[in-house]
Amino acid sequence: MSNLLSSILIGAVASARSMTPMATIATARLAGRGTSGELFLLDRPTFKYGALAMGVGELFGDKMKSAPDRTVFLGLLARVMSAGIAGAALAPKGREKAGAAAAVATAVPLAYLTLAGRKQAMARIGQTKSGLIEDALIVAAGAAIVALATKRQHSY
Repeated sequence: MSNLLSSILIGAVASARSMTPMATIATARLAGRGTSGELFLLDRPTFKYGALAMGVGELFGDKMKSAPDRTVFLGLLARVMSAGIAGAALAPKGREKAGAAAAVATAVPLAYLTLAGRKQAMARIGQTKSGLIEDALIVAAGAAIVALATKRQHSY
């Protein structure tokens, strides 16, 4: 199971920010870093830049009063898709399905826990401040996980 640790951790990131896993992997790809698992979608420019735009958009949208809870159907669906794609990408080659499953199995239940924590923080310091703090923690965690799990691709 330890060789799926990056997949599990990226699932935890997806529990709080559904688009951050794919955005951090897209950023790594743009920086010339490769993943051990196969990842076809984020190698295409449309998906790569789309993932970045969605990641940034989510950070802004989360602060809106009208933002839905992360545990509504579409929020959970986004977490399942993002965690699955990112979990597969960070899994060892040949274990992509197990990595996707591990990430999804982490993201969905943790979405309820991270939502409870966010609601407590919102009651204390407000929606915007709590969201900015959560953003900083989750984006930093996602970037660190992806940086540690990817390797520089050499072009000869």
